[in-house]
Amino acid sequence: MTRKQRRLSLIAAAGAVLAVAAVLILVALQDQIVFFQSPSDVAEKHIAPGQRIRLGGLVKEGSVVRGEGTTVSFAVTDTEHDVAVRYTGVLPDLFREGQGVVTEGVMTPEGTFRADSVLAKHDENYMPKEVAEALKEKGVWQGKETN
Repeated sequence: MTRKQRRLSLIAAAGAVLAVAAVLILVALQDQIVFFQSPSDVAEKHIAPGQRIRLGGLVKEGSVVRGEGTTVSFAVTDTEHDVAVRYTGVLPDLFREGQGVVTEGVMTPEGTFRADSVLAKHDENYMPKEVAEALKEKGVWQGKETN
């Protein structure tokens, strides 16, 4: 084997090791990656039941209904589409109707979103980046530019 052939085989072996490592990393992250979706995205993409997503938008006015214990039902809207959300747990102190919210959970076969975490904005000048971008795309953004 010539020196050039040894060098090429070493480079090929290193490339194969890197490719295997990249595949293993992607497979390991596949279950951990959660994409942000707006209510319009949920309506258009027909998110499969059980698929984990982050749903963001505004809490629809008049939609908050407190159930037994700490169960709360509300709707997340981007003013074009609404998604019904059911959450059991303690809501953040700043959770209110008409405010930005990001929830994480899964769609149920009935078409509601079962959230296991709810994040609300922390002051009146802040909107989660994904929510602000989704609202800007829909043309309903009324806040200041955030960068």
